[in-house]
Amino acid sequence: MKVFFAVSLLLMQINLFAQEAVTQHEGVLGPGYYKILGILFFILILAIIYGFMYFGTEEIIEEEKAVEEPEKASLWARIRQAMTKAAPLDKEDEILMEDDYDGIKELDNKVPPWFNYLFYATVIFAVYYMFNYEVFSAGKSQVDEYEAEMQAYSVQRAQLEASGAFVTEETVTRLNDQNDLESGKDIYKSNCVPCHGPDAGGIVGPNLTDKYWIHGGGIKNVFKTIKYGVPAKGMVSWQTQLNPKQMQEVASYVLSLQGTHPANPKEPQGTIWEGDSTQVNQ
Repeated sequence: MKVFFAVSLLLMQINLFAQEAVTQHEGVLGPGYYKILGILFFILILAIIYGFMYFGTEEIIEEEKAVEEPEKASLWARIRQAMTKAAPLDKEDEILMEDDYDGIKELDNKVPPWFNYLFYATVIFAVYYMFNYEVFSAGKSQVDEYEAEMQAYSVQRAQLEASGAFVTEETVTRLNDQNDLESGKDIYKSNCVPCHGPDAGGIVGPNLTDKYWIHGGGIKNVFKTIKYGVPAKGMVSWQTQLNPKQMQEVASYVLSLQGTHPANPKEPQGTIWEGDSTQVNQ
């Protein structure tokens, strides 16, 4: 018992030292502090197991020396005896209690050492927990952890929104900001010029500057066409190469070209689009 309390006090002292060292060098308790505590607890558990195995087995050996036995007990039998401290079968009469319930009698065996060691470990952990969370406030409470998780979620969501991760053909809106249109123009020049021409007048693909649309006009239909492509007519799906934000930007840029006058426009294809920008062709 003294050994376990000594280990507990040692753990508390090292805890204070680790906290002071981390605070001096970093200003806050970082991951290194908790790694130190994790290692110490691992060592503590090993010490408990070692004490349980060594001291328990030592007592059994002493008992075996006092009583002559025809054969030396096997290692597993000694370990099991050390774990339970149960009386041998030939000595159960000595610890038999007077209680008798329908022929069922009770033995007054000792509390198993493993149970005591487990109890000691919980006491040590309780002391650590109290000092770590209640005295020094080094560990985060559940409220602190929740607030930290929510803050991290807010940052992550903001990043996803900035990348357009939530933009679909149902939620996309037309962008009018000049920076977005310039970004869409760069995307168009890098990917769309071979089929639609530098001025969007059409080469292999249709003219994008008139009012005629094969798959529907408006931001939602143009976004949908860019996203899924038209494989039957040679237009690839761009959703594997462009993120939703980029597809929204290039779709908005294409719509900004409406009414311009390319040098050599193709003949109109499709039908005049008279729907609004919120309508999606099925």
